[in-house]
Amino acid sequence: MERLKTAIIDIGSNTIRLVVYEYNNLEGLRELGNFKTVARLRTYIQPNGDMSEQGIQLLVDTLTSFKKIIDDFNVVDIKVTATAAIRQAKNNRMIIHHIEKETGLLIELITEEEEAYFGFLAVAHSMDTPSAVTIDIGGGSTEITLFKNKKLQKAFSFPFGTVSLKQKFVSGDIINGDERKLLRQFVKEQFEQLNWIQQIGLPVIGIGGSARNVAQIHQQFINYPISGVHQYELKFDELASLSSYIENMSFEQLKQLDGLSSDRADIIGIALEVFQVLLFVVNAPAFQISKKGLREGIMINRVLQNDPTAYDKHQVYEQNAKRLIHRYGRSEQEYQFLQRMTELFYKECCRLSLLTYHDEHLQLLKKAAQVYAIGDYIEQDSSNQHTFYLLANQSIAGLNHIDRVKLALMASYKNKDYFRRFASPFSSWLSREELKILKDYGAILKFIYSLNITKRNIVQSIELKKMDDTIHVMILANRYPMTEIYQSDKQKKHIERVFKKPVKIHFYKKGEM
Repeated sequence: MERLKTAIIDIGSNTIRLVVYEYNNLEGLRELGNFKTVARLRTYIQPNGDMSEQGIQLLVDTLTSFKKIIDDFNVVDIKVTATAAIRQAKNNRMIIHHIEKETGLLIELITEEEEAYFGFLAVAHSMDTPSAVTIDIGGGSTEITLFKNKKLQKAFSFPFGTVSLKQKFVSGDIINGDERKLLRQFVKEQFEQLNWIQQIGLPVIGIGGSARNVAQIHQQFINYPISGVHQYELKFDELASLSSYIENMSFEQLKQLDGLSSDRADIIGIALEVFQVLLFVVNAPAFQISKKGLREGIMINRVLQNDPTAYDKHQVYEQNAKRLIHRYGRSEQEYQFLQRMTELFYKECCRLSLLTYHDEHLQLLKKAAQVYAIGDYIEQDSSNQHTFYLLANQSIAGLNHIDRVKLALMASYKNKDYFRRFASPFSSWLSREELKILKDYGAILKFIYSLNITKRNIVQSIELKKMDDTIHVMILANRYPMTEIYQSDKQKKHIERVFKKPVKIHFYKKGEM
């Protein structure tokens, strides 16, 4: 599939959201627009099980408004999906018929199994966690899945969500202490019915708006130094501390809380309780956040049906890195050159015992080589600053936050002073030894980058020799490397600091040695 432009309207129990996506082979899946309205459709389900006329009219008005936005985006491929609120309404067939008559939009009712599957699909293709339990808590349902080695094992949908739990347990605007205990006991009894998640010891991955809000609040709470919630991780104690923190806040204070959408102020305490109970039942080592969910899963599924090679859930970072690199103007030939020369240089350093070989170091170094100095795309004079910001402050599928910072520190290396400045906020994340290794690797990348400054890929191989306590770098080139000679000599001071030895650089053509 070369190009796909699609509008997805996701009718949930709490919110109705319109997202316009574009997919192409080179750049992958991108959001062109993201719009939502809080409808709380679950609250319009009457005692007899029907959705009220007021709720149906709210749905008509919202979809009519969204359709105008879709027209402005010139999108003709429109998919309208509905989950628990419509699914649980006894008059859902009448609702679907009425909506089609009034708006021309045909609602597709997503089953519990499909909702769970699409959530899993999004997580598996956007995170590097091989095995986990997922939870997608909406307004009217909660989907739980178990996957191992990126294969879906089990799935279950509970007919309760944050909005319906509020209706069942909460008398005021927000949950109180006694209500919290009753809610906790109820949810625990529900989750314990699933014997396949009990004490399994895997991470729990949260999908959806409530999980994202938990991450955003916690990041504000601890003054988190980078942005993005995808693959953010909290321990059980951190979730418990966050829950205690918001328990003491009034409804008005919650509505003003940084990181929390004001429309979730009344249900965030409920979501936190559900997440904590699940972590306890699973005996999970961590709670991870996925920014990707139902809508992305639907899009990935559509793309894979047309092109089964478009996504590889076992190579999440590698596929997304190529798309990231393309977005910033780097050719495939250039990044392959940088990777190949970096690996060769690293192995040569290890052969001479200038560095100690670690495969995980080499893999991270190769990843950083791909994106070294991508800030050139914005401005060459301040490339290192742009590079660090671009890599550290955007979600990179398949890369956790610590590895993202490591990648940014290496790929943005200019000199030790800039490195120290960029690394300063992460002193509690990385040890002094780790920082030294990253600095040395950044210096190596800066030198390798100088060997292709004209982007002609003229260097064929690198060999290191040690003579009289001097490191000689023997570089085979297939064309005259005038600019590369100048730049590499200018940058050799960085690898001299790594080696703690003088360095001499020799360029030659095949047959000259």
